[in-house]
Amino acid sequence: MTPALTADQRRLLDRVTDSIFANPFTSARRQADSRITGLDADTDPALLLAAVMEQARQEVTRLRHGGHDRVTSFAGPDRRRAANLFVFDVFHRHLDDMDRHIREQNKTATPCTPACGDDILRDLEGHGFTPAEADRYLALFFQMRRAFFFISTTLIGISPCMQQLRARLWNTIFSHDIGIYADLLWDRLEDFSTLLLGETGTGKGLVAAAIGRSGFIPYERHAKRFQVSFTEAFLALNLSQYPEQLIESELFGHARGAFTGAVQARHGIFARSSPHGAVFLDEIGEVSIPVQVKLLRVLQERTFTPVGSDRQQRFAGRVIAATNRDMRQLRASGKFREDFFYRLSSDVVTIPPLRKRLSQCPEELDLLAAHLLARIAGRQSARLQERVLEALHGSPLEQHPWPGNVRELEQAIRRILLHGEYRPDHAERISGAPADLAGLLASRTPSARELTATYCRLLYDRYGTYQEVARRTGLDRRTVRKYLAEGQR
Repeated sequence: MTPALTADQRRLLDRVTDSIFANPFTSARRQADSRITGLDADTDPALLLAAVMEQARQEVTRLRHGGHDRVTSFAGPDRRRAANLFVFDVFHRHLDDMDRHIREQNKTATPCTPACGDDILRDLEGHGFTPAEADRYLALFFQMRRAFFFISTTLIGISPCMQQLRARLWNTIFSHDIGIYADLLWDRLEDFSTLLLGETGTGKGLVAAAIGRSGFIPYERHAKRFQVSFTEAFLALNLSQYPEQLIESELFGHARGAFTGAVQARHGIFARSSPHGAVFLDEIGEVSIPVQVKLLRVLQERTFTPVGSDRQQRFAGRVIAATNRDMRQLRASGKFREDFFYRLSSDVVTIPPLRKRLSQCPEELDLLAAHLLARIAGRQSARLQERVLEALHGSPLEQHPWPGNVRELEQAIRRILLHGEYRPDHAERISGAPADLAGLLASRTPSARELTATYCRLLYDRYGTYQEVARRTGLDRRTVRKYLAEGQR
């Protein structure tokens, strides 16, 4: 006879289900865990999680003592409730083992054998899951833990905008309903491309890596490892580093003899990508219309053709793209195709600039600086941290807008370690820039070209990169370079 859960058991298991499906970077997860344990939602996260795990463990033990610790013991909605409880319990009992594997795998591109793989499969099958179900759950377990690891350890910050960013990235990887993802979308998200927007230096590469290393990777039971290492599954290409004539080769590869110097065939980034991986195309706003057309074909048809070849190849990974350019201006000027934009932007994520983060939460500067310092020095040091923070809080940095964002802060820390202080390179130059512009207007009637060149120089002195000048003026980088060259003559 199929057992029936009591009303209290159903209530507990429904709350466990709410906890499973809640985004771990939102208050919804804390509230779900609070309802399970009776503890306040503001309880220390580690203590709250330990209490939830203990509640789930006790319920599994009760079911086992009654001979009902297998999903096959239940029917209808109760079967789903019991399955969620068993999955929750197995996942959390192996958290430390999974974390150790992720840290080990993060150091090498060679797929490592997870020491806990057999134990997780045995536990799941012991609860009545089929081998195929157990394999898929194991892959989902590691995917969820990888996503949490990369989002929480690489995207540092306590400001509201950073909390919102982490929550949004979890949805980017798993959708807003992880139950639907686990049932229907786990092998379909390669069709969901992501566009990252944000100023230079905000960390778009870190965000892309967090997404790209958190895809679903099947587990091969016979080989006792995953099909591909997550470190190998993420490939990145900065499109602004290559001249126009080489971009297509870097993207799609080329056949032997396709052009002068092509002495042998070469695979582009799409051919090298894993079916379970992601390709990150940085500075997508810099590519020409003909390249956009070919990239659109990759997104729509999942095919591409190497330069100098007539043989189509298939691409099965996910596409992540990023730009610091103003997309509305690019599209309005016809420099970025509308159809390409809409096909590229299944999800659009904006990375907040450092000045916004600090305006919301000034203490985030200390937190982020300590994180960057530990990475630069390779170890924690209270003495070094005190010196760096003292320099960062001194003049002229007290009201510094950090135009280079996190990248500038990282370089500032290096300069403080070398010289004991950081004075922004543009600090002296920008003070005279408005006067230069005013002097030009007062001395005569300048041409529009002279005004533009002077304005570009002002922005370059303030922000220090061609990309940022291009973003703020709506010009492309090549035009910015020409104006800056004119201003120096």
